[in-house]
Amino acid sequence: MTATPEVDWELLRREAVAVMGRAYAPYSNYPVGAAALVSDGRLVTGCNVENASYGLGLCAECGLVSALTASGGGRLVAMVCVDGAGALLMPCGRCRQLLFEHGGPEMLVAADGGPIPVSGLLPAAFGPQDLAALASKAADRQPDAG
Repeated sequence: MTATPEVDWELLRREAVAVMGRAYAPYSNYPVGAAALVSDGRLVTGCNVENASYGLGLCAECGLVSALTASGGGRLVAMVCVDGAGALLMPCGRCRQLLFEHGGPEMLVAADGGPIPVSGLLPAAFGPQDLAALASKAADRQPDAG
């Protein structure tokens, strides 16, 4: 079993601020950056990317999860999200779900009062285990083919 890497919260915050500077936010003028530690020690980052159809913009955390997947996958351990002034932000509901799926309930999110596990931000989360349970129940209801 691989040991969880030590979380350098200041490094994550600096990386989040740096990537926030590359955000594409011409409509809201609200750039957001996110940086996370992966279980293998890598850092991944993401920034928000807006478009003219407002609702289809991508949150910084979406970019972070895309970077995680594109760089080989793994599990997120800890994440920092910041606004244009470098202040900590909490992920929106959609992003909490993404973080839960790619980091698990124990993944830590930086908050003003100290890190919070994703399970504290998204209690009773719906995840892959729920889909597996539904598939198992559906298979149990199938009549025999013989």
